[in-house]
Amino acid sequence: MKYLTNIFRIFVGLLFIFSGLIKQNDPLGFSYKLEEYFEVFHLTAFNSFVVTLAMLLCAFEIILGVALLFGIKIKQTTWGLLLLTIFFGFLTFYSAYFNVVKTCGCFGDAIPLTPWQSFGKDMVLMLMILLIFFNTDKIKPIFSNKGSWITLAIAILFSFGFGFYTYKYLPVIDFLPYKIGNNLPSLMKAPEGAPADEYKIIYTLKNKKTGVVKEWTDKEYISTKVYNNPDWEYVKASEPVLVKEGYKVPISDFKLSDEDGNDVTMVVLEDPEYSFWVVEYDLEKANKSIQLELNKLTLMTEKYHSRTVGLTSATPLAADTFRHEHNIYYEFFFGDAVPLKSMVRANPGIVLMKKGTVINKWSFSNMPSVEELEALYFKK
Repeated sequence: MKYLTNIFRIFVGLLFIFSGLIKQNDPLGFSYKLEEYFEVFHLTAFNSFVVTLAMLLCAFEIILGVALLFGIKIKQTTWGLLLLTIFFGFLTFYSAYFNVVKTCGCFGDAIPLTPWQSFGKDMVLMLMILLIFFNTDKIKPIFSNKGSWITLAIAILFSFGFGFYTYKYLPVIDFLPYKIGNNLPSLMKAPEGAPADEYKIIYTLKNKKTGVVKEWTDKEYISTKVYNNPDWEYVKASEPVLVKEGYKVPISDFKLSDEDGNDVTMVVLEDPEYSFWVVEYDLEKANKSIQLELNKLTLMTEKYHSRTVGLTSATPLAADTFRHEHNIYYEFFFGDAVPLKSMVRANPGIVLMKKGTVINKWSFSNMPSVEELEALYFKK
């Protein structure tokens, strides 16, 4: 039991550290997932400080994982792990049973899990944590009391510091399809020969002589040619039922339109010159202090026959009002908030594109100066 307890201690500790780090790598993305849960439970009042809550939860996971791994305050640590797992287990079960949140966000975008998969994971974790909980006497601290406190302090400083850094300067590792180096048009279409979704239709027919009602799959219906048999009467056909999922394109929801509703997706995407995309999915929450620099960027790109455009999920009227209020030079195109949030974890975020490929991206907090951008990409 001692060996089993310590094996579980190491596994659970590393798993919580990994889970916390993956989400703390992208606290803004995790906050979007929390907003989905708040919407389900009618707790939208918490949206005003959802990013802070996201960073706290991620840091809590990392700190508990480190404490368990090094045997620090083991009784308090196992209580924290148990309560956290019960909480997440409830959320994932509710999401799965009522089909309200499609992905749990347990490991961010690095390892997408369905709610049922996540619930199963939480139940296995629960069993491991319960075994640890009832055998804490078999776990000894790795360091002395002073060493344990130093380890815990380092874990606290790192977990919060890492979260603040990635929130301000974008994720260290980008797991989304809009990462640097990706060609977006190629990710919006299936490769040649990729398997398509497979569906089946159930046909219900009734035998005129015996009154027997029988169901046939679409393949059976066609292969037997029962529809030509005068003894069988057609009753109904079901809606197509998905049997096997085919290839899913990584980017399926990215679409841009101009203020008149015209589709300009490929025109903007396939610009042969450098173009800067100012992604401001929510204009009300967008940082306003950067707008002067963005205007300078617009003038600079025009000088080189390039362009700067704004991408937003706001209405054309709201965008026009925003432009006039802040004296903005660049034009806006309009798209759904979901892909814009995925494109860059900042509001605004700046994405440098060329021929559909993501060349670089920045948060408004670490955007290079216009002079630096000019020297890097235009004066060569």
